[in-house]
Amino acid sequence: MNSTHESSAFFEHFDRHAHGKGLKGASTHYCAGCGHGLAHKFLSDAITTLGVQDRTVAVSPVGCSVFLYYYFDVGNTQAAHGRAPAVALGHKMANPDSIVVSYQGDGDLASIGLAEIMHAAQLGVPITVIFVNNAIYGMTGGQMAPTTLPGQWSTTCPTGRGVMEGAPLKVAELIAGLDGPIYVERVALYDQRRRKAAHKAIEKALRLQVEGRGFAFVEVLSECPTHLKMTPEDAEHWVRDTMTKTYPLGVLKEVERDPWFEGPRPKFDVSQMVDMIEAIPTDKAPPRFGGGFPTHLDPEDVALKLAGAGGDGAQTAAMLIARAAIREGHDATHIPSYGPESRGGTSYADLHIAKNEVLSPGAASPHVLVAFNAPSLKKFGPTVRAGGVIVYDSSVITDVPPLRDDVRAYGVPLASIARDLGVPLVKNVVALGAVNAAAKLLPDEALLTTLRQALKDKCALLASNEAAFAAGRDAVLNA
Repeated sequence: MNSTHESSAFFEHFDRHAHGKGLKGASTHYCAGCGHGLAHKFLSDAITTLGVQDRTVAVSPVGCSVFLYYYFDVGNTQAAHGRAPAVALGHKMANPDSIVVSYQGDGDLASIGLAEIMHAAQLGVPITVIFVNNAIYGMTGGQMAPTTLPGQWSTTCPTGRGVMEGAPLKVAELIAGLDGPIYVERVALYDQRRRKAAHKAIEKALRLQVEGRGFAFVEVLSECPTHLKMTPEDAEHWVRDTMTKTYPLGVLKEVERDPWFEGPRPKFDVSQMVDMIEAIPTDKAPPRFGGGFPTHLDPEDVALKLAGAGGDGAQTAAMLIARAAIREGHDATHIPSYGPESRGGTSYADLHIAKNEVLSPGAASPHVLVAFNAPSLKKFGPTVRAGGVIVYDSSVITDVPPLRDDVRAYGVPLASIARDLGVPLVKNVVALGAVNAAAKLLPDEALLTTLRQALKDKCALLASNEAAFAAGRDAVLNA
């Protein structure tokens, strides 16, 4: 595959190899004989033939397919393992004019992602799924996949897939049996005739989306010489002589359907957002306290990160700030990230407050950081922007790592203050008062009103939470 083809959806150079220099800068990283290279080429050809490069979004999850974004000069999103169809639906619903391709391997789609692909297929919304089936977990060490053939060796079935491992999953047949899809085909790459058929199938699957007709699914039987321990030529013969016996080629479903998809365009309406979050009657405007947008931090969009261990309350504090910002007429997003650190280390919330509309919810370089533990301050402290604000829990963080000279850092004993109030769990509300005093994000009353709304069914907790907010605020103001 050459990246310099005059009609191509590929980048001109592939920076993954040799920083895009020389021969390696024009070739993929895939093993010799791997089918991903051809599948990539056919998808690129389809995108350029249909003239949709500027509105195509490719979604690639975990596995060999993850590196799609190194090669395709289109919109790209990396999804969590198996979740590519769900992410693809999100793109399509958010931007109905986009052409969305979910590009997945068999371990990804047919194992952890089986629920997502079944739901997306049955829904029938026009997206295109390219399913590369090489009958093995290729990237992670050659474990048995749902598609591994009977008798086939893998690192997790070293005597061959047998009765106890169950029969392989015929995904294309499962998808074809649903009512939602309009086109399902299985193709292969082992000779020129099959490659032409695969090329046509991928282009057709994309064209059906361009025309707004429905969900299309193409399964590509792909060689994996590395884990088959074969030469590329022998791997092609194995697909032809062995794999196709379990996975016969051909069109499994094709339904004529008139164009139908004209999804509603997303709208930005602050009053509707408040209604959804707070269940406020539409005939009653939410109270606002006129603080204006915190332009002293950023003219348009303020990014915050709240980080700590599981149970520190970072997510709850972030949600309260987001809701209060919406009540004040701003746009706001809150993206939680738990990960394996929820039982130790650091989990975090990315939060944005925008004057008009949040364009990207991540907070890789926040204006404001709240750190509840030492790992969070060490990890995220250096990422805070110039002129930013850091509030950290000085009752548990005694060794402060080097921070930028142009960042204001406030050590507030959040946990100690909460314990002194007799309610250790309110340390996140102490942090809320402290960070608002330090960064001047929103009017205090906006946050307190949101807090009261959140505790409307737990009135007994309100006094201690209001006291916690005040204590955090005073700790910064009196520092």
